[in-house]
Amino acid sequence: MIAIKNLTKKFGNAISLDGINLDIHKGDYVALMGPNGAGKTTLIRLILGYYHPTKGEVLINGKNPIKERVEVLQNISFVPQLPPPIKLSLEELISYVCKSTQIQKEEIIHYAKEMELDIEPNLGKSFFKLSGGMKQKMLIAISLARKGEIIIYDEPTANLDPKARDNFHRLLKNQNHPNISLFVTHRLDEMKDIINRQIYMDLGKIIDDEKI
Repeated sequence: MIAIKNLTKKFGNAISLDGINLDIHKGDYVALMGPNGAGKTTLIRLILGYYHPTKGEVLINGKNPIKERVEVLQNISFVPQLPPPIKLSLEELISYVCKSTQIQKEEIIHYAKEMELDIEPNLGKSFFKLSGGMKQKMLIAISLARKGEIIIYDEPTANLDPKARDNFHRLLKNQNHPNISLFVTHRLDEMKDIINRQIYMDLGKIIDDEKI
């Protein structure tokens, strides 16, 4: 589970998160919503251990994501809104992921094909030089293949065409292992058949937290 207690994050004098408390349990499929500047990205980065809290704490299955970073990240899959500038070829990226996470190449290839990514002809190409949609399909395929305990998607469909969005939602619905899925999204209409909880943030606070 994700346990967040009295979590505050300041950048200089600006308060990005203002003393929030939140528990997310296995089986929670959460839409995290709110306007730009609400604190959503800051919260995600604290969960991933990218930031140190100003006050309060984040625990992932009882572990601190900064002090026990390796153990925590072994159980988290993260797909950012903007794909990172990875210079590896797709073949090299898949090999790296397989060695570092003990998943099989065939699993990644399977999900890439399910996302209709034409992967074989592109294995020698640099991830960095692929289109935005192809990068996102690749990252989604890796995240689904890992079958992590916690999957975090930050606007995952932003670079996808309508057919790819449909494929992504179909794959999410067909997951047969219980986990925590956290979706930062402005497209609640797309996620309504997947999520069972919606959290709305504004000005660094949780304004609404509703089971649906």
